[in-house]
Amino acid sequence: MAKTIKNTISTAPEKEKAMLVAVDSGPKKGAWPVNESLDELEQLALTAGATIVGRLSQQTQNPSKNYYLGKGKLEELKELKEDLEYNLLIFDDELSALQQRNLEDELGVKIIDRVALIIDIFARHARSREGMLQVSLAQSEYLLPRLAGQWSHLERLGGGIGTRGPGETQIETDRRLAQKKISRLKQQIEDIKKQRKLHQKSRQQSEIPTLALVGYTNTGKSTLLNALSHASILAEDKLFATLDPTTRRVHLPDNMFALISDTVGFIRKLPPGLVSAFRATLEELNQADILLHVVDFSNPRAAEQCDTVENILEDMEISIKPRITVLNKIDRALDPSKTWTEKDAIEFIEETIGDTRPNTVIVSAARGWGMEKLKETISSAVTDLRRPTDNS
Repeated sequence: MAKTIKNTISTAPEKEKAMLVAVDSGPKKGAWPVNESLDELEQLALTAGATIVGRLSQQTQNPSKNYYLGKGKLEELKELKEDLEYNLLIFDDELSALQQRNLEDELGVKIIDRVALIIDIFARHARSREGMLQVSLAQSEYLLPRLAGQWSHLERLGGGIGTRGPGETQIETDRRLAQKKISRLKQQIEDIKKQRKLHQKSRQQSEIPTLALVGYTNTGKSTLLNALSHASILAEDKLFATLDPTTRRVHLPDNMFALISDTVGFIRKLPPGLVSAFRATLEELNQADILLHVVDFSNPRAAEQCDTVENILEDMEISIKPRITVLNKIDRALDPSKTWTEKDAIEFIEETIGDTRPNTVIVSAARGWGMEKLKETISSAVTDLRRPTDNS
């Protein structure tokens, strides 16, 4: 019998100890309170595999151009490093290349911002070739303006032997290589986009109506698609759990069928570059006949999340598409000490929110509540699309 080996050494990488940092620039239209913004940043960091050891914020209207934070907060971060032993700082806003380089020099730890964190999560969750290409494109476009920092040590030597030319030459070489890589990735994504258009054309010729799920990240879109189509798509209670578009056939009342596609979720402060990188995936939204906007009803910031989604749809010039709003996760908004039936739960939520907009459906995808009503609403919307327009 083999003996158990004691004192084994784990080869698994240790979780990074992260400190979260944000600037509170005061009340602004559409802005979240700094603590709630840091809560969301914490969710992102946990999804990326970090251990959160603390958070810090500074109230200022004008973040420092050189360090993002003021001198006092920098000193506070140095003191906290001794106590909390953090080895990673995550900033809630996008940092400039100069800010990131100066902070790393000053604090001696790895510095990343919200954009880099989201890209890292995308990289973890991308499974298809298209998803991986899009992540690589987003990474390359993010890193391009930050390449100079990798050779800044040559600039600080103050000239003289060994510093004339090579630094600048290497920066230009790196930029040229990065730009070539970006061009190559864009072409590969464009090739996949052409293939997708052929599939979409085939769908259109079949005259089967197409719908696309859209919403803030972690509102339960994948769970809803599973509930509607009896599929088994990955559905986790994490931000950006699924990135790759998935299409399933759904049986509707009156012996009708529809194709419903899941798409990547949105989030606040999503840079235009990321939206652009994932535009091929989001083509499903452009081609869909009807959008199903899935809302996490249990989230206290549901209204603000809806605004974020609507703003992105407007930027994509598809906000006028026919829309069904799906208020999901109602089970999480109920008193857990009571036993709820589907009928009682939906009636209670209806009474709570009062009059709802047309084409709004209340559901719990996790429990299967409201699925028949949702299918009926989809069927009615499809029938309206097919009804001839009266131009008289």
